[in-house]
Amino acid sequence: MIRRIPDTTWTDEDLVRACRAGDQTAWGALVDKYKKLVYSVPARYQLPPEEAADVFQGVWIDLYRDLDRLERVAGLRAWLVTAAARRSMLHKKRRQRLLKSGDLDPQFPDGAPFVDRLFENAQREQKLRDSIGRLPERCQRLVRMLFFEHPPRPYSEVARELGLAEGSIGFIRGRCLEKLRKQFEQQEE
Repeated sequence: MIRRIPDTTWTDEDLVRACRAGDQTAWGALVDKYKKLVYSVPARYQLPPEEAADVFQGVWIDLYRDLDRLERVAGLRAWLVTAAARRSMLHKKRRQRLLKSGDLDPQFPDGAPFVDRLFENAQREQKLRDSIGRLPERCQRLVRMLFFEHPPRPYSEVARELGLAEGSIGFIRGRCLEKLRKQFEQQEE
């Protein structure tokens, strides 16, 4: 079975508009696009997995409920991080109260370095997805087929689907990766 990443050609505005119209595929793509970023926030607060899952679910329920009131779609990413941080803080405060009262045993040692790396990786992955979305259509499709599908597609199949000569795939891949590198570096600035 081939697992495909969400269509990076959809902007947040496209996704939100489609979600507001009731498109479940768009909702799935929106959640898939930001799931690692949202989940990385409770991880940064060092919440145990079950509490992190509660935060994750709560953020998406809040967004679904408030989607029609979301004024700045361009600020969606910040909205998600803020909502996840607020929910994470509430969980952390509740956990600390329970620890102080003796009603809860600490489950995790300090994992800050691991959690920081997890958060950084989620942010880097989101930047990569955003960078891919800024590539020309042919490069987006080529990069997705060669690097984000499991198993990766053979050059012959990629060439056939894109209408290219098989011998040109390696050269075009190099040019597309160079464009991707530049897009990614622009986001780093």
